[in-house]
Amino acid sequence: MSHCLPSLNTLRAFEAVARHLNYRLAAEELSVSPAAVKQLVSKLEDTLGVVLLERRGRGLALTAKGTSGCGDLNRAFQLMATAVENMLANEQRKRLIISVEPSFATAWLVPRLEKFRISHSGVDVLIDSSMHIVDLEGGAADLAIRFGAKPADGLLGVRLFDEELCAFCSPALANSQPNLRRLQDLEHVTLLHWDLTQYEWASATRKWMGWKTWLSHTSVDHVTQNGSLYFSDYNLALQAAIAGQGVILGSKPVLARLVDAGLLVDPFNTKVTTDIGYDLVTTERAKLRPEVQYFINWIAAEAGSLATHNS
Repeated sequence: MSHCLPSLNTLRAFEAVARHLNYRLAAEELSVSPAAVKQLVSKLEDTLGVVLLERRGRGLALTAKGTSGCGDLNRAFQLMATAVENMLANEQRKRLIISVEPSFATAWLVPRLEKFRISHSGVDVLIDSSMHIVDLEGGAADLAIRFGAKPADGLLGVRLFDEELCAFCSPALANSQPNLRRLQDLEHVTLLHWDLTQYEWASATRKWMGWKTWLSHTSVDHVTQNGSLYFSDYNLALQAAIAGQGVILGSKPVLARLVDAGLLVDPFNTKVTTDIGYDLVTTERAKLRPEVQYFINWIAAEAGSLATHNS
């Protein structure tokens, strides 16, 4: 290199200010005073002989020179943080925190986790079963499995499988009198509904398809309801369906194990395929950790084998 690197402290101060475009927020992150941050950035500018930041109105803005370097600096500090984590990991067990919606965790992920534990016995997994969208960039979790997630800057996504929505019920209900064979037969049973109005992710992601919308995508536009049950917890609605209390809309890929076990059936053999699905998301920084990549590879293979099984 033709030039010596500036001090690490000045580079770290500039990288923090470049992300926040605010001296105070950068100072809070670095646990120093705003005046110290300003002094470090000025020292870096003097060392390089260029202007990196400028005042614009009441705020800060990056100059062209500042913009050209902030991205690489951000990645460099992420790499250094990961290197430190990896060095510490040599002295302790690796741990993954995975944020996942409760019904997906219960019906799909948890029954398969034993395979991951056997193949990666040195990795501990914590399942954060929550209806809230956690802050992956802030470190609230290492990975998240999201349904119909909107693209987010800085996040990496892996599609597990597309949504295939079917009507499921217990075998006993399907074979009751009258038998459930045609969609019109839904008029004789209770429809089970999942009420999402209380959840933040329902407005932050594309909508879960309710009965009215689902039927509009089939050969039947309308069914006169015999009765309805509403649940705020999808797992409770699912248990009601297994117990023969009604018919529930469910994801064919997610509920495949319950169908294979004979707890649920699709008496109508009708599915609605949407343009959304289940995605595994993580950050660029987290993906650099070996245990995160292990989990991504494993779950992608599990989802792929399921797609092959259902095709």
